[in-house]
Amino acid sequence: METNETGVQYNRWNEDNLNMQVPHSQSRLIGVYNRLCTGRLGIVMKVATSLTVMAVTYIVGYITGYYVHRC
Repeated sequence: METNETGVQYNRWNEDNLNMQVPHSQSRLIGVYNRLCTGRLGIVMKVATSLTVMAVTYIVGYITGYYVHRC
C-alpha cells in the first residue's frame, strides 16, 4: 500500500527535538505571575495577602458593629 521511500521521518518522541526554552516574547504579566505566584515567594505572598484580607475584614466588621450597636 505505502512505499517505504516517502522520505518522512516521524521523530515526534525524540527528546533531542524538544525545545523547552520559553521565548522572551511572553507578556510581562506572565513573568510577574511566575515570579510572585509560584515557589517560596508565591507562598509568602499568598499568606501575607490572606492575613491582610482577614485583618481588613475584622476592622470593617468592628467599625460596622460599633455604629450598628451604638444605641
